[in-house]
Amino acid sequence: MLKIRSRGNESVEQMLKRFKKLCEKEGLTKEVKRNSYYEKPSERKRRQLRKSVRQTMRKQQFGSR
Repeated sequence: MLKIRSRGNESVEQMLKRFKKLCEKEGLTKEVKRNSYYEKPSERKRRQLRKSVRQTMRKQQFGSR
């Protein structure tokens, strides 16, 4: 659970901005978007496979420097 406390004379807009940054940092926005619709298990596996391939390519590309 995320909690934001006011810092002195901080406005509501500034608090909301901090909250949004914190949510983004924790990955909550991605989680909500991902769970907003049903994804078939085969699509989930395919997405995870593409993600792992991208990660290994990046490691090979940036690891050789």
